[in-house]
Amino acid sequence: MQQFTSLQSASAHNAWLTIGSFDGLHAGHQQIIKEITAGAHAQGAPAVVLTFEPHPAEVLRGPLKGFYLLDPEDKLEIFASLGVDILIAHPFDDNLRNTTAEAFVQWVHERLNVQQLWVGHDFALGRDRQGNFDALRRFGAQMGFSVHQVMPVRVDGQVVSSTSIRNALAEGDVSVAERLLGRRYALTGSVVSGAQRGRTIGIPTANVQVPERRLVPASGVYVTWAELAGVRYPSVTNIGVRPTFEDGAPAPVVETHILDYSGGEFYGQPLRLEFVSRLRGEQKFAGVDELVRQIYLDIEQARATLT
Repeated sequence: MQQFTSLQSASAHNAWLTIGSFDGLHAGHQQIIKEITAGAHAQGAPAVVLTFEPHPAEVLRGPLKGFYLLDPEDKLEIFASLGVDILIAHPFDDNLRNTTAEAFVQWVHERLNVQQLWVGHDFALGRDRQGNFDALRRFGAQMGFSVHQVMPVRVDGQVVSSTSIRNALAEGDVSVAERLLGRRYALTGSVVSGAQRGRTIGIPTANVQVPERRLVPASGVYVTWAELAGVRYPSVTNIGVRPTFEDGAPAPVVETHILDYSGGEFYGQPLRLEFVSRLRGEQKFAGVDELVRQIYLDIEQARATLT
């Protein structure tokens, strides 16, 4: 897959193109990309994705914490796995925000020689979102390309959208998020030093420092897969402020206990967590002994879930 960091540095001929932010690359996004890759490759044409960095919402509302559903590296990997030939991550700024839809489409067509443009059912681009489906069809007729609209994908009767996934994660429902995404929700962060309480109670945990921009599921205890140095381990992950201890964290902490891990320290290394299911919400226990008993119950439930 060829990658470009701006439209002006990219070029193509007879491109089958889709445009969007593609935050999450959920099941609906995947449907559009599968359509263009299958059609393009059948005609020997390139399948091209034009996306934006940062997400346009950041330009409209300022820096967003706890918003993004994917890390850039994972996004690239998924695009490549779907058969995309050319990926363009164009900078989104105030200048682009104020560009008219027609001027932007003209520029895109000049760079990529668009043959077909595929968009979602609610897609619009350009200043004041004037480039809706009807406008795009008009531009296509003038410039010589066809425009196709992909109807919404539904899962369990629900329209798949980034908003619906964010809502599910905000409720801790990682199972619903998985069905809407078409894969398990995952977070990657560096392992950092914590309060070391896990060691004192015989249940060591790794504190995972997740980038601020990533959306972290609701507080609670989750069954997870932990990936460290390319090896997957069953694990139990707690997200929360640790209310049993008087000096509870001021902001939610992500900490995971890796089952049956016998290796050495891995501070500073990236740890990836895939969320399988939520066991319970975060609780405040009467004391450490009660907490430890519950953690062992959580561990047994996790083993039963993952085996």
